[in-house]
Order: sequence, then C-alpha cells, then structure tokens
Amino acid sequence: MPKPASAVDFDSWKTEGWDGETLTALANKAENHLLGDAEINKSAHGHSGPVQITYGTQLPKNNNDDLLGAAEALGIPHRDVQDFQTGHGFERCAKYIGSDGRRQDTAHCYLHPLMRSGDCPNLHILTSSLVRGIRFDGTRAIGVEYEPTENPDGAAAVFIGAKKQIVVAAGALNTPLILERSGVGKGDLLREHGINVVSDLPGVGEDYQDHHLLTYPYKAFLTAENSFGELLTGREDFFKAMAEGSSKMAWNGIDLAGKLRPSEEEVAQLDPAFQECWERDFKHQPSRPVIFFAYFFGYFGDYAALNEPVGEHAYYITSGTFTAYPYARGSIHITADDPRAPPDFVTGYLKNPVDLTKQVWAYKKQREIMRRTDKYAGEMAAGHPAFPAGSMAACRDGPVVEGGFKSVEDRAALSPVQYSKEDDAAIEDWIRSHLETGWHSIGTCKMAPREQGGVVDKHLNVYGTQGLKIADLSIAPENVGANTYNTAIIVGEKAAQIIGNELGLTID
Repeated sequence: MPKPASAVDFDSWKTEGWDGETLTALANKAENHLLGDAEINKSAHGHSGPVQITYGTQLPKNNNDDLLGAAEALGIPHRDVQDFQTGHGFERCAKYIGSDGRRQDTAHCYLHPLMRSGDCPNLHILTSSLVRGIRFDGTRAIGVEYEPTENPDGAAAVFIGAKKQIVVAAGALNTPLILERSGVGKGDLLREHGINVVSDLPGVGEDYQDHHLLTYPYKAFLTAENSFGELLTGREDFFKAMAEGSSKMAWNGIDLAGKLRPSEEEVAQLDPAFQECWERDFKHQPSRPVIFFAYFFGYFGDYAALNEPVGEHAYYITSGTFTAYPYARGSIHITADDPRAPPDFVTGYLKNPVDLTKQVWAYKKQREIMRRTDKYAGEMAAGHPAFPAGSMAACRDGPVVEGGFKSVEDRAALSPVQYSKEDDAAIEDWIRSHLETGWHSIGTCKMAPREQGGVVDKHLNVYGTQGLKIADLSIAPENVGANTYNTAIIVGEKAAQIIGNELGLTID
C-alpha cells in the first residue's frame, strides 16, 4: 500500500539533507503514479519512476462508495492522503501493483532489470544466506562473513572481502544484531558475550518503534464477486482463478484507507495526558494523523476458526487501525554471538498510556463508520470487546437500518453508540490483549548525533568505524505516519545518491 509519510515527518528527523522537501522529491523520483481521480493532486506525485502505482485489477466501487459515504456522514472528507500534506481524510486505496497486475516490489523494479540487462557483471545476489557478521581491520570494515541459512552440518562461514565499503540493509530487527555480533554496540553487552569491541555505540538496538495494529471484524452484505474471503476459504479455487486470469489475482482486498485526526470536541473528551500530547505534537501540525484506518473486504484471520457450517457461510469486512506515531520505545539485542540465537526483544507496546487512549478513540471511530454503511450486518462479537451485560454498546446482529440508508444525511442522523466507563474499560482490556505489530519496525540504529544515542551520521556512516554504512529503516530517528514501505524506498534512493557521490558516480 503506497501510503507515504507527511513531509513534516522527515523534517522531524532534524538531519541536514533528510528534510521533507528533499525526501518527497526522492519519493516522486521512484514512483510512476497512474491514477487519475479528481481528488488526486497529480503535481504531488511522480510519473516516470520504476515503481508503478495503480488500483490493481479489482476495485469494487460499490464497496468503496458505501464506506466513503459513511465517512462523509461523519465529516471525513474524500481526499488524496498520499500527497505528503494531508493528515485527515479517506481515499480509494492505491496499491503497489503494475498496470499488468504484477506486484511492484523493489526486487522486480530495481534489481531484476539490472540482472536482465547484462550490464552489471559485478552484481551478485546470494539467496538463502545468513550473515554472521562484519570483519574489521582495526576499525575499518573489510568484509562480511556468511553461511547457509540452513546449516545442519555446521559448514564454516564464507568470507567476502570489500575494497571500498560495506552497506548493511538488513532491516530494523536484523541490522542491530549484525552490528553487535561484529563488535559495534554497547560495550558492556558485547564483552558479556565475548565479542571484541570495535566501536562502543550504546544506541545500537535501542529506540525500537513500530505501528500498533488492531483489527475488528464485521458481518457484511457482500457477494462472492466483491469479497476476498472466497479465495481465503477455498470457495474460489486459487489455481483456477490464476489460470483464468481472475481480477482478484491483483487485489489485496484493501480498497479504502485513510488518515484520521480527532476533532477538537473529541480531544476535549479524552484524558489530560492525550490533550497535552495533542497540543505539543498534533494540533499545530495538521498533516500528522493520529490513527491510520484501512478496510479489508474479508475476515482478517483464520476462517477455519469461525467453524461455519458447510454451505452456510457469512461475508465479512475487517476494519484495521494502527497508531501513526506511538510513544512506545523498545529495544532489540543479541543474547549470544550465534546468529541463530533468539534476540532479547522488547516491543515497549502500550508503555505510554497515551497510545492506549489513541486506540480507544480509534475503536469508537471505526465502529461509527461501519455502522453507517449499507454493507454493515452487525459486529462479529468474538472480534470485539466483551461489553458487560446490558451495555448500550453491546454488539448487534443485523443492520442498523433495514434496506440501507437513503442519503448521506440519513447516515449522519444515526445516533452514535453510547459508552459507559465500564465499556471503556472493556475496550482497554481488549486492546491490551489483542494489540499486534504493524510490521513497520524502525529506529534501532538511528541517524542522530552520537552523544544523543545516534548510530549513523547524515552520510549513513556508522560512528567509530570506516567503510561501513547502514541503509534501511533502522536509521529513522522518528516515526512516520504511514506505511513504511514508501519510506524504505526513499531511504534507498537517498543512500544511492550518497554512495554514488562518494564513488564519483552519477545516479539517475
């Protein structure tokens, strides 16, 4: 999902050359935005890059129009939330899918063309390989040691030498572990595991950040044609659909998404701790959302667990919410010099109670949106908080309005669900027990001054070493209110410029 950050997110990194204006230009350099909706600001997007952005080959318009109408009834506008400026609005969900229906991942858009061209004989890709560590001569990185990922016979590590530099791009969970096994990290930790200290950098593995995800299923009035559940359950044969070129083969089931902020009236009803954070971090930066919303046209879970009778199945829509800028901070560190040893991983989820407040607000907001759709057929109770008996907020079975709404005004006139203190407690309990990763890990080798816990400088050089850089999301010093894939592409583009300039190369 090409949901980019707001430009102010990059400004918050406070690093020369990594500001919003510079990095949004690199985002546009990478993309070929092929959408033409009236709501889309075409000047905010790139149109000649290697990564195509489309709606894919399946876009059930009636599903989207229904949800857009529900959002409009709550004062949520239909906007281009990919323009690096909009922090509040809903849109039809663009996808990293090409006009030919193929996924637009970085391997196929960047690496594979080079491999096919025959112009890069020095490009070698070693798959199924596990990096043990980086070898140093003093503080200069001189090569990498790796072994087969599956290594039951204990084959010795292979060494590859580097004449100029090594770039680590193993992601926010693996890059700090590679550095620590190589002697770069908190000195006391390294010595505890018998590792020679090359550079004492306490920031390695610290300041882990993520986006906190929750999903809520609803029974829905869908059909086999506009439900992703047919493929997930096997009611629609995957291989037959592939052979016949079904439009669902270039669909992820997520067709509507948005970035949302609470109104001032809603903020006033939330707790003082949230209000303080709102005043400091959000109120004066309208491009920063509090929660990211997405709707999946199916059940986002294991259908087998539903135990539906054969031939008697329901259709579902799943609402997903993730915290755009969690205050939680965690860490990840080695527990041994063995690359297969499990790490010491602390997520930090919900350490800050404001993150919980955000998700309570998000639960109520996503539910009000769903209740105002014609597709809504009631909550799937097992996927929602266990409200106390007799609660006004109890889950219901069936639509709010039989036959559907007649207008946006009818949707707006629907009374909101009333929640008691006991209901709020039930929502909080549910969030604590069901919160999960958004798979958006960042920040564990952040780009910042060394005395502030930084690991790399603005040129991506690892402090205290020579010939070693990092180029992945571990370098992000602050979170981004977006799907992090787009930010990863931006980091890659910026790294290519930096490395190219140092090597005297021209980077197109």
